[in-house]
Amino acid sequence: MAASQRLTHVLVTIALLILCVLMVLYPAETWHAGVRGLSIWWDVLFPSLFPFLVLSELLLGFGIVHFLGTLLNPLMRPLFRVPGSGGFVFAVSCASGYPTGAKLTAQLWEQKLVTREEGERLVAFTTSSDPIFMIGAVSVGFFHNVAIAPVLVASHYAAAFLVGMLMRFHGGTAKGSHPDSSSGSPSEGIPRNRLVRAIYAMHEARKADGRAFGELLRQAVSSSLRLIIIVGGLVVFFSVMMELLVQTGWLGGLYGITEQLLRHSGLPPSLSPSLVGGLFEVTLGNKEAGSAGASIPLVYKVAAAAFVLSWGGLSVHAQIMSVLSNTPMRYGPFLFARAIHALIAPMLVLLLWTPLMGRSSSPVLMEPGFIPSLSTYTPDWRLIFLSGMIVFVSLIVLLLFLAILSSILKPRRHAKK
Repeated sequence: MAASQRLTHVLVTIALLILCVLMVLYPAETWHAGVRGLSIWWDVLFPSLFPFLVLSELLLGFGIVHFLGTLLNPLMRPLFRVPGSGGFVFAVSCASGYPTGAKLTAQLWEQKLVTREEGERLVAFTTSSDPIFMIGAVSVGFFHNVAIAPVLVASHYAAAFLVGMLMRFHGGTAKGSHPDSSSGSPSEGIPRNRLVRAIYAMHEARKADGRAFGELLRQAVSSSLRLIIIVGGLVVFFSVMMELLVQTGWLGGLYGITEQLLRHSGLPPSLSPSLVGGLFEVTLGNKEAGSAGASIPLVYKVAAAAFVLSWGGLSVHAQIMSVLSNTPMRYGPFLFARAIHALIAPMLVLLLWTPLMGRSSSPVLMEPGFIPSLSTYTPDWRLIFLSGMIVFVSLIVLLLFLAILSSILKPRRHAKK
């Protein structure tokens, strides 16, 4: 083991030295790639991530997450084998994008609300892109066709749901799981009514936290800024690394291998720049998919974009690894889940294309000009935040409705038995 670790350290050191040399040989390209990565971080990632990171920490400190967790437990436990608080993580992740799900899962682990295996299941299906990026940046900005947004969004989130269902089998039996206040019979002194129990859980969590609002807000802003700066640094780093690999032509071999795989699969080989670029960075892969040749059917280009969004790119993988580094949660299950997500999402695009798009590339509800604000896309902080809040509130309401429905139907099933 020690020898393999030494070899890994040597290889990483050599790779970093080569990268330094390339940065000296290509200074202009390095600078432009760094500026491009910084622009992506400031225009898209900062406004979509930072407000929700701060808000989620405040809600956690005030016990709102414990309140929602108690109410959502009848839904999340049977479906995904995670505590009800996982529903809150899923809603925030859908609203703000990666790596929010991993950050919140790490916080739940710190508060002993999830075990290692539950956390690994949760991170597996709550790592997703945000809707404003898929609609604005990808559909409008790269494809210049807002009509593809319903297919792209539906396939991405439906695939995430299926990944969650598949990952429920990860970890075997749940012997070591933390007891959830909302499962099983209530302890002595705890009300039996679920709503009252949720309020009780929120009150107990707030008492256990004990921080004044000012201190809670300060720590929420501080920890969120640390994470967002790490995310920005990783985006810039991978943007520079990808540009240097393109400039040196080292990706040529990978392009060739990808083209052969696509050809044998009956898919257009010219999609290889999108898939290879998406292996490293989400934005670059989607941009290549949108600018692919006009001879390629639109459905295949959208499927390539779905693959890139679901895989996340090595930049997102590095972000998740940095967030989980202080927890016992492992990277392996997350990597497996990303691979499954990246395979399912393109297949869903192919399945949903005809029902949602028909033979036309512009369904009636998404005709150009139907939504004037999306005729062109420019990053707007207010639009990003408001759209994220709408998605978050809508998902929470939907999950609560399904949890209530599950609670109503469950006693009936037991009564029949």
